[in-house]
Amino acid sequence: MIKNFVEELTWRGMIQDIMPNTEEHLMEAMRMAYVGIDPTADSLHIGHLVGVMGLKHFQLAGHKPVALVGGATGMIGDPSGKSAERNLLDEATLRHNQDAIKEQLSRFLDFDSDAENAALIVNNYDWMKNFSFLEFIRDVGKHITVNYMMAKDSVKKRLSSEASVGMSFTEFTYQLVQGFDFLQLYREKQCTLQMGGSDQWGNITTGTELIRRIDSGKGYALTWPLITKADGTKFGKTEGGNIWLDANRTSPYKFYQYWLNTSDIDAEKYIKIFTFLSKDDITALIEEHQQAPHLRVLQKRLAEEITTMVHSKEDLDNAVKASNILFGKSTSEDLKALNEQTFLDVFDGVPLTQINKEDIENGLDMIAALAEKGNFLKSNSEARRALKENSISVNKEKVKDDYTLTNADLINKKFILLQRGKKNYFVLQII
Repeated sequence: MIKNFVEELTWRGMIQDIMPNTEEHLMEAMRMAYVGIDPTADSLHIGHLVGVMGLKHFQLAGHKPVALVGGATGMIGDPSGKSAERNLLDEATLRHNQDAIKEQLSRFLDFDSDAENAALIVNNYDWMKNFSFLEFIRDVGKHITVNYMMAKDSVKKRLSSEASVGMSFTEFTYQLVQGFDFLQLYREKQCTLQMGGSDQWGNITTGTELIRRIDSGKGYALTWPLITKADGTKFGKTEGGNIWLDANRTSPYKFYQYWLNTSDIDAEKYIKIFTFLSKDDITALIEEHQQAPHLRVLQKRLAEEITTMVHSKEDLDNAVKASNILFGKSTSEDLKALNEQTFLDVFDGVPLTQINKEDIENGLDMIAALAEKGNFLKSNSEARRALKENSISVNKEKVKDDYTLTNADLINKKFILLQRGKKNYFVLQII
């Protein structure tokens, strides 16, 4: 049964531009739509997630989604929203990246079932690699005028006086290559819709124009808004770079924290875009949040839903436990359950001192650990005073001045967490 895909995306705030009659076209029968994905890394990041969610909603509505990995276009570089050309990748790297991306997409999309609308993944390098330059300019280039290409916003911005660098011929032809992708999928797969971010509108409509001019056919276009943050900073970026879906690039703890730290305004917008919660559930959550914003109900639910979806329920539970180590009541067992990366993420920025493992193996008294060896407190007398005040903890458990640090205190065989009072943390790293 076909559901109203456009209606679903509309209430979620996921439509920026849409070609006339797209909704009617999608309600008539099962259709095929594609989203292009840049394969310049072997992981997607959260900037890709809107497109992935769009494809998933398309499949849930009874249609067939296609993820197009831009092996050929990835070799050129899309000028949209960019101020400079990108590095070009070799074929082996692109293939590796495509396989890794498909693995991530399979957490969202059904590729393997016998369903008529099972998802597909294709790579435009497969049809572009054998195309000669002469064939391309004869069979594709002659159908689109330079005037038409120059009128696109992505081209105008790069050619404006504000741009610090010009635009190479390679980048200028990008919209023709992307347009041909749409024509190719229209011919080979009867794909009639291309979707993407609003900065892709010009490239997408070049595809619909090629379908019209070369095949006398009809293609449709739909874009979603580019995701922004209320404070003006870039979505999906931190000081450490992109927020990746790959746990080895961005730990589940850091991933969870990113969503948990969303502003109220952004959380209200993101929970519609980045979860599959129903309209009624989201409306109720927003109302609950507005009654007690300090409880951060929206942010917690958003972080829970998206961390479970991208990683797993187990990863979410671990991320929540790790979060509670800094802000709630936790035990040394909770600390010792953390893997090394999560431990380092949780205590990122906390003063850290390296000491030799012989010191621990021989037993290290607390005064030396705090002062002489650790350099966390200024003097032995300050260390003694803090211990007498009962304000020092080792791995979240209070200790006296006669306590000795040994191998039994090690977290991941290399860390010991010291704490003075509630908020002052120090880490000993054993080397």
